[in-house]
Amino acid sequence: MSARFRYDTHTPGPYDAMGALENYLASCAIEPPLVHLVKLRASQLNGCAYCIDMHWKDLRALGESEQRLYGLDAWHESPYYSPRERAALAWTEAVTLVASSRVPDQVYLDAREHFDERALADLTLVVATINAWNRLSIAARDVPGRYRSHLAAVSA
Repeated sequence: MSARFRYDTHTPGPYDAMGALENYLASCAIEPPLVHLVKLRASQLNGCAYCIDMHWKDLRALGESEQRLYGLDAWHESPYYSPRERAALAWTEAVTLVASSRVPDQVYLDAREHFDERALADLTLVVATINAWNRLSIAARDVPGRYRSHLAAVSA
């Protein structure tokens, strides 16, 4: 597979705007490991190989265990995720699949148990942003495998 085109070369303004969103999300109300877990899950749902590769590597750089990463696609049945993470993952799925899910009230109520209004707004921006990146990457056929994480492990 080869890439079709590059946004940063042909449309740098909008690409830079997406970068500005990422800069905001890097210091938003959601902790970085959860941001990347949500990005990975949305990328799985959308089938974006480039973004799956990226966020898997970013999570490993942040110290995430392989077991949790392997189990993410079946998080509903996996015991490795906290109630807060489960609420975020359910929200991610509902927002990513908005055309069919319509983001049910119960998913919202469950999310509100773990996220205040600002955090839920930020979580929604994380999901919307990765969904946009997924669509951009899939359309351009960004080639996975070359990404190297710039994130450093979080000390415990």
